[in-house]
Amino acid sequence: MQFLFRDHLLDTDRRELSREQVPVSVEPQVFDLVVHLMENRDRVVSKDELIDKIWHGRSVSESTLTSRINAARKAIGDNGANQALIRTIARKGFRFVGDVETKLAAIAPDPSRGAQATQTMLALPDRPAIAVLPFTNMSGDREQDYFSDGISEDIITALSKLRWFFVVARNSSFVYKGRAVHIHEVARELGVRYVLEGSVRRSGDRVRISAQLNDVSTGSHLWAERYDRELADIFAVQDEITEAIVAAIEPQLYAAESFRAQQKPPGSLDAWDLVMRALSHYWRITREDNAAAQGLLEQATTIDPTYGKALGLLATSHIFGAHMGWADMAATVPVAERAALAAVEADSEDAWAHHGLAYTYLFRRRFDDSLAEFELTLRLNPNFAMAHAFYGVTLCYAGRWQDGDAAARRALRLSPRDPLAAIYCGVAAYAQFIGRNYEASIQLARESMRQRADFVGAHRVLTAAAGMLGDAQLAMSALQGLHRTQPGLSLAWLTRELPMLRAEDREHYLEGFRRAGMR
Repeated sequence: MQFLFRDHLLDTDRRELSREQVPVSVEPQVFDLVVHLMENRDRVVSKDELIDKIWHGRSVSESTLTSRINAARKAIGDNGANQALIRTIARKGFRFVGDVETKLAAIAPDPSRGAQATQTMLALPDRPAIAVLPFTNMSGDREQDYFSDGISEDIITALSKLRWFFVVARNSSFVYKGRAVHIHEVARELGVRYVLEGSVRRSGDRVRISAQLNDVSTGSHLWAERYDRELADIFAVQDEITEAIVAAIEPQLYAAESFRAQQKPPGSLDAWDLVMRALSHYWRITREDNAAAQGLLEQATTIDPTYGKALGLLATSHIFGAHMGWADMAATVPVAERAALAAVEADSEDAWAHHGLAYTYLFRRRFDDSLAEFELTLRLNPNFAMAHAFYGVTLCYAGRWQDGDAAARRALRLSPRDPLAAIYCGVAAYAQFIGRNYEASIQLARESMRQRADFVGAHRVLTAAAGMLGDAQLAMSALQGLHRTQPGLSLAWLTRELPMLRAEDREHYLEGFRRAGMR
């Protein structure tokens, strides 16, 4: 269903809100709130009803509800003073009072929409497919969430090293954190047969980890166990859980090859803590969070200078910041390269270490070395969705746009509910631009911006594609949005900073910006 009001379009099938055809970034919970108010605009919706429908009856404070209402108003161009669209009815609730036109949306899925395809049921892969849900923090302290998240993430990493498993990437399974959701829904949305769930209770120097493996296709519990350990034994517990899962799912393979996780834990649990905290910032892909992640990673590598994952993530974070225009590239590359080389030297089996080096080599214009390092990264962890996407970027910069597009779509399949899906769609959009498929490029760039309105890469591609397509109005609007997202961007910066192997690809990209009005 599509709802048209003022200059906005809300599409419930695509879960997309746009203003004058430009995507508006809106959190899923806020989107659901707007939809519920709009669908029931003929009456007042009580606070209790909103809590029941949006929060599924969980306890919600007055301030939380108020903040979501304010966010909903902001998303649709309303405010608490005017209340032209969402009106507060004293002591009763809220009502959507704007004029609305409704029409049925096209229901046929568009395969070029990338992440949009994840709204439908995904086919099971030909390998055993598993999703590891974020373990529940039972410590009673929200500040300890990073610890239970880290346990889940390390189990995902360990399972990903097994070639016969298809493991959904961390960012998609973590979408379900804090949500009361049935495992059948998880399996349907992520396209898996097995779901692992569990809990972590940390108290002083001891930890209790409970885990349960479910076969959703049969509704049976394959395995469950509880572990009480000293914190010093935490990595051994992760190995035990991983081995038990492998044994439960693929006993014949397990019998043939006794699996022992190869993860090399850092010398200090404090360093591991800091990396887990850094990852929680890194996934948010904002300038401020990227800087916060770097600070935490610097602390981790000071404590343990041979922690490969910390060094690899630090290198990636530095290069990503410069790629987005947040830092000077010339000054950043040597810093990132030192960290990446140290990461590989410290742990040559760590996928993050090789990912950091691959990304750094790209901006050294060492294309063959970059591609080789990405390919090694993906041999070490075939389910590393982000690495597939960054490999796709490198393939595109090397002129292999079809391969780059395939890599980006592989990332979307591995992690269909990923907060980084905006990046994956942006890579696919750039691939289509190189292939001169401008309408598909624009569509994918808009999908990327729908998910992350501040993602610089999508703004760049949208501007260039609109320029080449000759859509003057869209090009002007896109260029304005790009300058808001990356102030000071110029043709000189694009020429100097973006590593394109082929001169014709660089000129093609620059021509798109020229036609859009950039000077």
